[in-house]
Amino acid sequence: MPAHSVYLWTLPMFHCNGWCFPWAMAANAGTNICLRKIDVKQIFEAIEEHHVTHMCGAPIIYNMLINAPGELQGKSQHKVCGYIAGAAPPASTIEGAERIGFDITHVYGLTETYGPASICAAQEEWRSLPLAERARLKARQGVASPMQEAMTVRDPVTMETVPADGETIGEIMFRGNIVMNGYLKNPSSTDEALGGGWLHTGDLAVIEPDGYVRIKDRSKDVIISGGENISSIELEDVLHRHPAVDTAAVVAKPDPKWGEVPCAFIELRPNATVSEAEIRQFCRDQMAGYKVPRLVVFGPIPKNATGKVQKVLLRERIRTVGEAAA
Repeated sequence: MPAHSVYLWTLPMFHCNGWCFPWAMAANAGTNICLRKIDVKQIFEAIEEHHVTHMCGAPIIYNMLINAPGELQGKSQHKVCGYIAGAAPPASTIEGAERIGFDITHVYGLTETYGPASICAAQEEWRSLPLAERARLKARQGVASPMQEAMTVRDPVTMETVPADGETIGEIMFRGNIVMNGYLKNPSSTDEALGGGWLHTGDLAVIEPDGYVRIKDRSKDVIISGGENISSIELEDVLHRHPAVDTAAVVAKPDPKWGEVPCAFIELRPNATVSEAEIRQFCRDQMAGYKVPRLVVFGPIPKNATGKVQKVLLRERIRTVGEAAA
């Protein structure tokens, strides 16, 4: 951030975001623009009135801006540098945000790594690529922040680094000066999390040939259907490209035949309509048939204070939803 930046707060001043940007803004003698609540109209008005230069948000925040009525968008004549974090963003979200004037940077980390621990450092040559391809590249991770010694993807059993082939899945791990010492009064969890001298994040990823990391899923969110692994992130990315979809979240639904099958929860855009069959066909046109959601549920998706989708609550709904659908 350059000196005298103007930062718009769309996140609460707690958790990882509160550890970072209050101090960053003080260091660059910047201006903080605060909101009492997430309101799309107020966000666009603040960007225009105060000439906002920077903001942060979970993917859901940017989706709200992307899906806002056209009369609210496009008033500002300057780019806003936006960090996106909190969940692995669909490339379609980065693409949509850039279309309406945001220069998006994907950052990644955990509470145990003191917030953002790696960044998708954009390469100059990416600027000349088509927007869809540039968004795909910017949805990745892999460059450790200055206070981290390293970020890597390793086999959690052998602790060997996975090959940079874009296919071999391992677990993202960190080591550095700001990784936690351990969990308070919980030595067993500490030993498990820091085994082999690395912090085990529980996030699964591949290393692509250029050295960047593509997050595939949380280990607990991978859907294993008939012995095949299905990435909830991959399916969510496809769903977010449907013109009627505002927000999508995918979780596993127990199935007596396949073990698990994907279930998609979807919030529609205002005044949009689409059927479950149309959603399933849209997915089938873009991905293998076994990855298509077996059940599509329309309605509000629970989120926490920072805009993260609460998949644990969706998993609790699954049984009731499945029984109702049956």
